[in-house]
Amino acid sequence: MACVLLPTILFTNPTEETGDEGALIIGEDPQCVNRSAEEQWSSRGLLMYFVHFFTGQGFLQTSYLFYGHYKQRGISSSQFNISLSYLLSVLAYFLFCFAWITRQMVKEMIQKRMHSRDYRTRLSTKVFSGWDYCIRSTEAAVIKQHSISNDLKMDLEEEVRYLEKLKMTPLQKALLAITRTLVNVVILLLMAGAFYSIFLVTTISQDRVQRFSSEVRWSVLTEYLPPLILNLSTFLLPIAFAALVRLEGYTPNTEVNITLMRCVLLKLASLGMFLFSLGQKMLCFGQPKDPNCSACGYNKHYQCWETTLGQEMYKMTVFDFLCTLLLTLLVRLPRRLLVDKTSWRLTRWIGKEEFVLPLYILDIVAGQTVVWIGIFYCPLLPLLNSISLFVTFYLTKFNLCNLCKPSKKLFRASSSKFFFQFVLLLGLSLAVIPLLYNIFNSPPSQSCGLFANYPTAWHVVPKTMAASLPPVAQRIMNYAGSDAFALPLLIIFCLVLTVYISQDRAHRQTIRQLKAHLVMQAKDKRFLVEELSSAMRGSRQAL
Repeated sequence: MACVLLPTILFTNPTEETGDEGALIIGEDPQCVNRSAEEQWSSRGLLMYFVHFFTGQGFLQTSYLFYGHYKQRGISSSQFNISLSYLLSVLAYFLFCFAWITRQMVKEMIQKRMHSRDYRTRLSTKVFSGWDYCIRSTEAAVIKQHSISNDLKMDLEEEVRYLEKLKMTPLQKALLAITRTLVNVVILLLMAGAFYSIFLVTTISQDRVQRFSSEVRWSVLTEYLPPLILNLSTFLLPIAFAALVRLEGYTPNTEVNITLMRCVLLKLASLGMFLFSLGQKMLCFGQPKDPNCSACGYNKHYQCWETTLGQEMYKMTVFDFLCTLLLTLLVRLPRRLLVDKTSWRLTRWIGKEEFVLPLYILDIVAGQTVVWIGIFYCPLLPLLNSISLFVTFYLTKFNLCNLCKPSKKLFRASSSKFFFQFVLLLGLSLAVIPLLYNIFNSPPSQSCGLFANYPTAWHVVPKTMAASLPPVAQRIMNYAGSDAFALPLLIIFCLVLTVYISQDRAHRQTIRQLKAHLVMQAKDKRFLVEELSSAMRGSRQAL
């Protein structure tokens, strides 16, 4: 967002920005414009700065951190359209993220296929050819030994489970299918309860924030209820998932992958439910006849709903960081001290915490999803998340080296990279779809922001094109956005997809032929060895 923040700082005229702050623009509804509401927290003095930092209100609400601060009228340069720059920079950022994630997924897909059963290296090859003879240090040698050992353990465990599956009777297969069905039903019920709790708590929180806005203690507590319940559900339910997956009879690697997939579904769906709950309160989803929404197109109690949504994402980021910090200092560190310094039966039973790397990665992915959701409404949220990740990295390193023990369950880090890239893509989709809906369909707030004078945020693009582009360029752009251009574009995409599918089939056929060629070479070598052995035996008998 540097292309928006820097011009805003350089070209802002303070007198022009503040001179018409209380004026009502022609066409604005007085019910939807109440700019004095932004100052309800800023007049409470220095003692409220601590509360403002955690809620995103007060001095932060009117800072560069949130969407409501940016205004077109305060820009003194007539050549710079900050509204268009704000919108296109966010869309370009998402396009860059999509291209980067897709590129990484394509790279990791090849590696993942090499670890599948069809291309797996034989155990004898790993035993006799798996060592790296360039290793010189003792530490590197120990790490390589553990890597080979873990790889062999996983291969043997998966092979044992595969052979057991082949020996199962039809009755055992039916019982296993019933068990897996019941486990999935229980998991769906648990997730449904978590989603309903998030929806209910978000609704209660938004209602009580309006009621207790004058009482700081109750306001802060109610505002942090949704992040608390969301983090609590994403902390407790994965423990239940890890216990239930043992009943389903999967291989160890499959158990890890299924547990991770369920955790991903829980985290992303919880964020989706949180977004839906906020949208129902702010934008009146499913309630078009609500009297609070008829005048403005959104809930009139949210005079700047974009800033309010950005504050919710800001509080999610702050709360996640606080949870990481407090869990390290108040839970993991005392647990390690009790285990090391005492000999109680309870502490021996609890033991050290296992360091489950995939869950830590999923927490980072969930945090990045929150950043993607809030970047349009809180432009500096990626900067705050970068600072949080910097501190979280060293906290996690401290946990790994001093407080935790290695996990008993092994997983393939090389083949899991594709999975985590796919999860990132899901998180990006969860962030982009609601944002595009708001850009193209939701009415912007009339009391704040860059799009207050437009029916939708996207309307700034055709208006700018009509004012600045020549007629020929306008016709080209209109054709590019019409249905007539979509048909040839779809045909081109189909042709490109057909070419790639044909290449993939040709490559698979080549791989099968090379496999058959290797088998024939092995048979030829074996035949030559047998012939050589028989010839040597004949020569010995002749002598």
